Amino acid sequence: MELQKSGAAFVRAKKFLPGGVSSPVRSYAGMDCNPPFISHAKGSKIFDIDGNEYVDYVGSWGPMILGHAHPKVVAALQKAVERGTSYGAPTESETQLAELVQKIYPSMEVMRPVNSGTEATMSALRVARGFTGRDKIIKFVGCYHGHADSLLVNAGSGAATFGTPSSPGVTKGTAADTIALPYNDIDAVKKIFDECGEQIAAVIVEPVAGNMGLVPPVENFLPGLRDVTKKFGALLIFDEVMCGFRVALGGAQEKYKIVPDLTCLGKIVGGGLPCAIYGGKEKIMRNVSPDGKVYQAGTLSGNPLAMTAGIETLKILIDTPDFTKKLSEKTSALVEGIKSAAKNSGVEIQTQQAGSMFGIFFSPVEVTNYEESVAANQELFKKYFLSMLEQKIYLAPSQFETLFMSAAHTDGDIQKTIDAAKKSFAAL
Repeated sequence: MELQKSGAAFVRAKKFLPGGVSSPVRSYAGMDCNPPFISHAKGSKIFDIDGNEYVDYVGSWGPMILGHAHPKVVAALQKAVERGTSYGAPTESETQLAELVQKIYPSMEVMRPVNSGTEATMSALRVARGFTGRDKIIKFVGCYHGHADSLLVNAGSGAATFGTPSSPGVTKGTAADTIALPYNDIDAVKKIFDECGEQIAAVIVEPVAGNMGLVPPVENFLPGLRDVTKKFGALLIFDEVMCGFRVALGGAQEKYKIVPDLTCLGKIVGGGLPCAIYGGKEKIMRNVSPDGKVYQAGTLSGNPLAMTAGIETLKILIDTPDFTKKLSEKTSALVEGIKSAAKNSGVEIQTQQAGSMFGIFFSPVEVTNYEESVAANQELFKKYFLSMLEQKIYLAPSQFETLFMSAAHTDGDIQKTIDAAKKSFAAL
């Protein structure tokens, strides 16, 4: 597929932006093609500057659960922007959004809006350290929590690695207190706590991992994390920036019936605008300035446009009967169709689904952690991706990214996607 205008736009962008993009995966590195440059989006569709229309399963990497440019959200934003785009002062909309969030996430008794998932997780960890008086944190390999220095740590192939930065520019000192363990391995977590549990401030986890492809938790993993953190007085932080509102309306903590100490939300909570929220138990969050001594601030935090989009989006999620159930059923129809298409073509894939999140791995075995994820066949995925793009199905350009269904996707969109997958698998 020739994308002349997009190609020219990419050349121009690379003169000014690293890789020509504002976030690395958008560059389509390793996919043997240039990225389409997008002009606009509506409902389940996204359109490039070359005039192509795609069925979109990226959804701005998760936020567009209602579909693009939902009329109620757009109307509310049009009114809000006429009142000014930023005040740097308190507004009632901050409280209104917080009330809606707490209605869905009762564990978030007190919360603070910020501008990105990175800010939310970084701030939640600072609160955890301030509250416990401890320094060390545990994260899991393949779980991405934003680009804060202390979270860019790679565990490699061992059971645990202490303070090994996975990005240049991250100092060993900054990363020294971060312990990276294999996802879904509760025994590894218990072993580390037995060795140095009194030094661990928090465990941060994507309860449903979405950044090594979609990898749900095994049965004993989340309950095990809750038990061991309680035992040693550490905090449990759920990073639900991606899975929040998707695996259930109340996220993973509702689906798996686990109450974390702190929760990080993003993407959907801002209705597609730059917004995230971190919060949790009142006795913990009252340590945040100005109530307490843990400092965190932001000029655009609580931005009235982001608050407006978030409020309208959450109202729709709350007021629409069985919203997440119906969206999950729609996702299942697509996933089963893709699975059947692969089987009929003799292509081995693993399909993974959690609510309205889904993905596939070109692997003969179930994927439960990062090592199994990276062992999947990347070359087959690239061929599949390029074939689907040619057929105007817009997927994430990496097997390690999760895909998303929206309420705007129709039965026709789903059938078109399944038919495209049949052709792609047949070619493989």
